[in-house]
This record gives sequence, structure tokens and C-alpha cells, in this order.
Amino acid sequence: MKNVDRRQFLQVMGAGAMTALNANIAKALSIPASRRTGTLQDVQHIVVLTQENNSFDKYFGTMRGVRGFADPRAAMIHLPLANGSGTTPASVFLQPAGAANTAAGYGVPPNYGTLGGPAGGASVLPPFRVNPAAVSPGLTGLGGTYLPGTSHSWSSGHAAWNLGQWDNWLPSKGPMTMAYVTRDDLPLHYALADAFTVCDAYHCSIMGPTNPNRCYIWSGCVGNVDYLGAAGTDGLGAGPITYNGLSVNNAYLSWKTLPESLEAAGVSWRIYQDLAGATFAPDFGDGTGNSFAGNYTDNSVLYFKQYADSAPGTPLFDKGCTGTQVSNTLPAAGSPDSAWKAWAGQLFDDFRKDVQNGTLPQVSWMVAPAGYTEHSSYPANYGAWYIAQVFDILVANPDVWSKTVFLINYDENDGGFDHLISPTPPQSSAYGASTVDFHNEIVTTSNPHGPIGLGVRVPFLAISPWSKGGYVNSQVFDHSSVVQFIEKRFGLTDSNINPWRRTVSGDLTSVFDFANPNDSTQVQLPSTDGFLPSPGELAGTDLPTYVPTPAGVILGVPQQEKGIRPARALPYELDVHGSLHTVDSTFQLHFVNTGKAGAVFMVRSGNAVDTVRTYTVEPGKQLSDSWAVNGSYDLSVHGPNGFFRRFTGSDASGACSLVVRASYDTEDGGKLEWSIRNTGAGEATVTVLDAYSGRKVKEHLDAQESMDGELALETFRGWYDLVVSVAEDSTLLRRLAGHVETGRNSWSDPAMGGLVKLKA
Repeated sequence: MKNVDRRQFLQVMGAGAMTALNANIAKALSIPASRRTGTLQDVQHIVVLTQENNSFDKYFGTMRGVRGFADPRAAMIHLPLANGSGTTPASVFLQPAGAANTAAGYGVPPNYGTLGGPAGGASVLPPFRVNPAAVSPGLTGLGGTYLPGTSHSWSSGHAAWNLGQWDNWLPSKGPMTMAYVTRDDLPLHYALADAFTVCDAYHCSIMGPTNPNRCYIWSGCVGNVDYLGAAGTDGLGAGPITYNGLSVNNAYLSWKTLPESLEAAGVSWRIYQDLAGATFAPDFGDGTGNSFAGNYTDNSVLYFKQYADSAPGTPLFDKGCTGTQVSNTLPAAGSPDSAWKAWAGQLFDDFRKDVQNGTLPQVSWMVAPAGYTEHSSYPANYGAWYIAQVFDILVANPDVWSKTVFLINYDENDGGFDHLISPTPPQSSAYGASTVDFHNEIVTTSNPHGPIGLGVRVPFLAISPWSKGGYVNSQVFDHSSVVQFIEKRFGLTDSNINPWRRTVSGDLTSVFDFANPNDSTQVQLPSTDGFLPSPGELAGTDLPTYVPTPAGVILGVPQQEKGIRPARALPYELDVHGSLHTVDSTFQLHFVNTGKAGAVFMVRSGNAVDTVRTYTVEPGKQLSDSWAVNGSYDLSVHGPNGFFRRFTGSDASGACSLVVRASYDTEDGGKLEWSIRNTGAGEATVTVLDAYSGRKVKEHLDAQESMDGELALETFRGWYDLVVSVAEDSTLLRRLAGHVETGRNSWSDPAMGGLVKLKA
């Protein structure tokens, strides 16, 4: 089928199918959860489908009610000035284009058109959408389009991260890093999020490629554990795995995996996959070259010695190293479409049989062929078709579905940009501190040296009878969270997950409502019948890639869908307060965690020579650190779920100084209580602005005098944004923003949803 004709065919088929209700998916929403105990123990089956290579902003940045492109507290970067004389603050969304991308036409001034940003800055490339009409006239969605991928190696990932500056994406990844898609391109994914639960703080585990991230899925680490000793990750002294394939010594990996722990504990498990070519080296299950058969080498246990040495009839081999082999039954050329559809359906034969017979294991992993993985170089529609098949099979047995959690995550971001900067441990004292040990999170055996992760945000959907309702969950998670969830359900403890990662990444239980899961939520989800690849593609031919040009993209930070969505209660209660020390010209920050989960605070300075620092604080603990004040200070602190503090001012003669403290009242709709003390030598006329309502409080404070106040938060769903200023000193500002958690479900930020315009 010709390229243009194929896309038009897919669009027509998809448009018709999207108007119809997919009966099996609708049925899922009406099947009540099995409720024997009202706890996590009601879950009898966990099914994990890990797809490929997409960032959260790329997929869901325009979705209503998530921390996407309308984030009111997005970080600022130091944008180089065009004349090379220094830097100027700019939104993280306005990424420096770099000389090569600018020369190729991918670069505009930051104040170009409606982009905003500072005049005089170097060329930038903001997020853009490939224009579907440029792909094929009349096309409105990109779901059936092959697009180029981007670099996602350890080195390019750390180059983009740039020691936390987060400003080197384009030189490291190329222009496609800034591409995003919309609901028109991903109708099934958006509909699933609207029906069930989307997590908007789920990160891949390592700033690196596929296999290391998938090692976290199956083992909770990349061999960064002490028990291996001098033998290393492969028995030959290799360090943590930061690359795809076998070890640097061309040897199999050798640390313990989660399936082995499950087997020892008597927990049933299986990896469902298709195999093509040799199961182990050199093919690792993907040796025929057909993109719609095999496992894309995505089953990471096949890289482990204990699996390679296993024999048929043993648990490791039978449950982890077997699968369908559809490449052996490829239809003959000229076969009807029905034959090709039936052939594609054979990928699910083993899974379908187990679900239908009631023999689905307690823990299952799904591994798709390349063309269905949603890898950035393959059409997303094909991944949607694959997801729908898995889902439909589960729902076809209501008894199984009522006891099943179906998790969809993405192994890494490819090279896709995401604006939410990853929480990381400090690689030295110059980059922050931690109350919990993090030595296994720093790699010195790969170049560059640095933290393993967390990696970039990726999409995550929790689909189950316990996660219905279109919720967003904003707790920080990563792939080790899936392992922790399995651990908690089946009473295991995986020694591969180190203390720092357990502190920072939750165990997913906050995503679900096990106590009261059954409501009457009904959401109509679209059919994916029109999303199956064409026969030519299934046969391994006709795989055209559309390479966009600068003229073929829609440029600019997009509008996010208007509105809010219900939000799950989170375990965070955080605060940061600061004080100026004129004796030694420093500004000190105090990081306080009175919540139930650990958190990483990231401090960014308005002084371009300062490092970005991170502070990991466990529940019930505190940390402090100081910054040199060279005439002025400008420190911004970012934490989970939009937590934000900003401190600006100077130590000049006559400058004002305030200490602002906040506390939280979690009763009813939540309340923020604050106190302000004038610690300067002179008087201060203090104004406190509630940026959500626009209301102000003004009070005159003499030296060492204090004022107190409180702000009820029910109207704005627990969200607050206070701006404190002083009439006598225009340099001084304190800003306190975030969300007060009450222990009850809430709503996403109305300012992010376009329902409130912040007055700050």
C-alpha cells in the first residue's frame, strides 16, 4: 500500500472505529473488584506490560489535570545570551537549540511570536508537534506515522541532564527531542487515563537505554549492589550495567532476579513473549528481522547466566525463556486481511489460554514485538492495538479481571524531553546531601561518572478495578516501585533495591483504593480495530519513516487541556525555610520532612555559576545547607507534586531580611498557617499575596517583630501560592507554593487546569 494511501486508510478506519464503544473495555468498568479483605491482598494477579521509549511530556503533556505543559511552577534554566556575554533566566520549556540545530532551521529567538521568554537570548527550540497535514494531506492524527527516534544512551542522557541544569537536550539528542503528541494522536491512551489512573511522577530508573531500565523491572537494580563484590555484575568484574546487550566483557549477567525470588517463595509467575531466532545470544528472541514478531530483545532475563544455563523443564526456562513463535506461521503473500489479523492474534495464544482457563500466574510480564512497543520509531496506534488485545483478554474472564492489576509503563524516554527535572542523589557534597545512604546510586565505571537516576518521567497507567475514576497520582515512582508493589503484595523483600531508592520511590499502593473500589463509574473507551498494521507491514516490508522538516512542525509550548481531575492522596508533608546570615554572608536553607514518604528537594540558583544541588530527606528528618551571598541571592527549591519555595534578596547595607515559616492544618479542606519575622535591623512593610485569590494582607513590622496568618484552602482544593514582599526592599521575595495533603483524595491544581489565573 502506498505511503499516503496507507495513512489515509488508517485515518478513515480509525475515525470510524473511534466512534464505537469497545464492549470489552466498557465491560471492565462495570465489573466490581473482588473484595474479600478490602486490602492489597485482594489482588490475585499483577500483569506488567512495559512499552518502549516515550517521555511523559511527549505523550501526556497536553492532558487535562496532570503536571504537563501548563505547569505553573516549572523550573527556570540559564539561557545563554546571543552575544555570548552571559546568561539570562528562561523557562525550561525554551531549550537552547545549539549551533547545529539552529543552522538546520530548528531554532528561533526566545521572544519569537508567542513563545515568550527573554529578549537577547540565544536561539531556542520549544516543544513542537509534527503537523499531521504535512505527513499526508487531510491527516489529523499521528498515531499511524513512523517518526525518527533519538539518542538514549547513558552518555547522551547525562549530557542532557547536565549536572541537573537540564539545558543540554538539543545538542545531545537532536530536534526530535522536543516533539510531543496529543489526544488526537493517542485516543486510546488518553481514554484509559480518563477511565482509570495516570501517574504523572513516574520516572524510568536510569538515565540510560532500554536494557538497564528493564533490568530494574525484573530485578530492581542494574547490578549496583554490594553482595556481588569483586566478581561484579558478570562474574568477570564488570560494573553496573548502563548499556544494552551483554556486559562489557561480552558475558551474561549474574545477580539475582525477581522471578527467582518469586519462585523460591512459591509465587507463580511467567513472562509472555514471542520468540524469533535464537532464544539467547546472539538473537535474544528477536532474530528474524520482522518488526511484528519476536520480542525486540526486550526480555532482560535472557541476558542472565542462570537463565541461559537453565534447561527445558526447569522453572526459569519454562516460565522465562519460552513463548509463541509466530514467525513460523507467517501467511503466504496475497493472503486476505483476515489471515493477517488472525496471524497477529497468535501472539496472545499462551496468555489467552491461561486467562480463559483460570491459570493466569500471580505475576506476569508482557513483552511485545518491536512494531507494537510504541518505540518512538514505530506508530503509537500499533501499540494501542496490542494494549487493547491484552486488556480485552483479561476482561473476557470477569472473575480474573476482578482480581487483576494491569500496569502499563515505558522502559525509558528514548531521547524525548520532559520538563520535570528528575530527582537524583548528590554525587558529592558539592551537589547536596542525603539523610539516607546512596553510595550504590553513583556509577564510576561508566563515562561520564554520575548518578544512575532517577531517569526522565515516562507514562504510567494503572488499570484495574481498584483504580477506576480518571485519577492522577503524583507520588514519585520508578520501575523499582513495580518491584516494591509485587514485594508488598506477596511478602517479599528484594535486597537489590537500595535504601536511597526505597526512600525516594513509592511502592504504588497510593495509586489504588482497595477499601472502597466499587463505584458506578462508566467511561466509554474507543475501539482499536482500525489500528492493526497493514499486511505489507506485518510481512516485514512497507515501513516508511516520515522525517519532519522545520516547515512541517507546529511550534510552541502547547495549551494543556482545560480542567482538573481527581487526585489520589499523597504521603508528603514538606517545608523549606531560609535565613540570611550577614556575619559570614551566607543564606541557609533548612529542609524539613514531616510526612510519611521520603523526598528529594532540588535547589536551583539564579547565579549561573552555582551548582544544582539535591537534598534527600527521609520522613521525620531534616537537613540544612548554605550558599555564599555575593551581594544577592536567588534560590528556588522544587519538590514533589509542585512543591516550591523561592528566596531572593541581598546583603547590601539597609537590605531587609525576613524569616517565613509555614505549617499545615490537615483538617477539612486543609489550611496553611504562616508566621513572618523581621530579622533585619530596620522596619519592613510586609505584603502577603494569595496568588490564587488575589487577596492581600499588609502589615508594618519593626525590627524583630512578627506577624501571623492562615489561609483556608478548601476553595482551591488544597493548593496554595503565597508571595511575600517588602515595600522597603524590592529585591526581597519569599514564595511558598504547593499542596496541603489531608489524607483524603483531592483534585489536581486548578491553576494548572486553566481554571485560575495566578495573580503573582
